[in-house]
Amino acid sequence: MKHYCESESRRRFLAASAASSAALMLGMKPAEAEARRRPPNFIVILTDDQGYQDVGCYGAPLIRTPRLDRMAAEGMKLTSFYAAPVCTPSRARIVTGCYPPRVGLPNVLNANSDTGISDRETTIAEVLKERGYATGCIGKWHLGYQPKFLPTRHGFDSYFGLPYSNDMNRKGNEAFPVPLMRNEKVIERPAVQETLTERYTEEAIRFIRRNRTRPFFLYLPHTFPCMCRSASGGSRKAGCTATSSSAWTGARGRFWMR
Repeated sequence: MKHYCESESRRRFLAASAASSAALMLGMKPAEAEARRRPPNFIVILTDDQGYQDVGCYGAPLIRTPRLDRMAAEGMKLTSFYAAPVCTPSRARIVTGCYPPRVGLPNVLNANSDTGISDRETTIAEVLKERGYATGCIGKWHLGYQPKFLPTRHGFDSYFGLPYSNDMNRKGNEAFPVPLMRNEKVIERPAVQETLTERYTEEAIRFIRRNRTRPFFLYLPHTFPCMCRSASGGSRKAGCTATSSSAWTGARGRFWMR
């Protein structure tokens, strides 16, 4: 894999991004002064194959997402942007800050792929870890499933989730059920997908509680709504997407209330 992005340039870019986010905190009230004295926490939530109109604040007529709507109302809502709306490239872009082709990940990987994110790439987790952050990844990784490509080899202290898409259940001509992993060990195969959203949420809450006295970075790339045949809960009115969207917006409510 050819290395196009200079490591130090990327480090500066990722560090500048973190600094810019920290600058947004300058308007905090005096009662929050203590929180201002330490670096900010970062929680990045990525949903999989979610459409533009799949949440209420973007005009969904049948899907109720009150927690996400509140976040949009109290924060910033983007309406025009460029995206790499497929699994691996979108994750490569978020984790490295580079265009996917520049880090050798322009296409979607699968259970047969023997490639993944290179150890020559600098991730945002590595940059923040150097600054004393606890780092965790919970959800669908999809940047390579072999040990050398997993989150724990690229700056994350811990990992819980699926290594690739929940519908990639064949390897060649053989059945190959999608595994659920903790760090670098398979703990469930096939993964019980009906409870994934809830389990991701519980893991996220535990991570936050465990690291509440230090700065932390939590990367939470959800498995759903992608191929949500096994999604739990929610309204069936608008079909599959409504089911998973309702499930994870409910999870977000529990998540933020903690």
